[in-house]
Amino acid sequence: MTPVSPPCEDTLLPHAYTPTEREALWRTLRERRDMRHFLPDPLPAGLLERLVEAAHLAPSVGYMQPWRFIRITDPAQRQNIRRLVEAERLATAQVLPSRTDDFLKVKVEGLGECAEVLAVVLMPERERHLFGRRTLPDMDLASVGCAIQNMWLAARAEGIGLGWVSFFDPKDLAQLLALPPGARPVALLCIGQVNEFYARPLLESTGWGQRLRLDEVLFENYWPAGVGGTPPAY
Repeated sequence: MTPVSPPCEDTLLPHAYTPTEREALWRTLRERRDMRHFLPDPLPAGLLERLVEAAHLAPSVGYMQPWRFIRITDPAQRQNIRRLVEAERLATAQVLPSRTDDFLKVKVEGLGECAEVLAVVLMPERERHLFGRRTLPDMDLASVGCAIQNMWLAARAEGIGLGWVSFFDPKDLAQLLALPPGARPVALLCIGQVNEFYARPLLESTGWGQRLRLDEVLFENYWPAGVGGTPPAY
């Protein structure tokens, strides 16, 4: 996909950042990667808290702020989580019969190497928050997605890798994390220093798929006749 460049200086709007500041933002967007390969080095002091602060600045429907983070510091607990992820990885391979071998070659997590692991959890008692959710109750999940994306972009700007792992059974992980009734785990985040950032998204560079063109995702007024969803890669 051809990158969209920020506006040039002669079209600067009243509340816009400077061209240099905007280009830094666009660079972060273009170079954000779902990382799977990490160095064992620890994060600089205070950086994890800085990344969580970035997540906590995210928008949320009804200002409910449904994200909660559990930092996994116990090596045994990390191993327990890795076992859940590996079980789901193998189960997923079985439902991709046309590309099982290709899938098993793809590294899906860096839990064994990364400096930090965070479990991201939807808070309990979310049903009490009706603002903006009466007909779209899953907006709480969208809010958490915004928080993770904030952290992802901040991590890239800080030179830190972040990988989002979704290979787990939510019930098993909830039990492992001793979550209260109603809480729901939605992500495992691997965070750490990296040797280098991927030049392209990992699944793109391994031939799993390609980014869609803008004209394939931007429509006008109505859904075009005959246009369906994104075809699966298997």
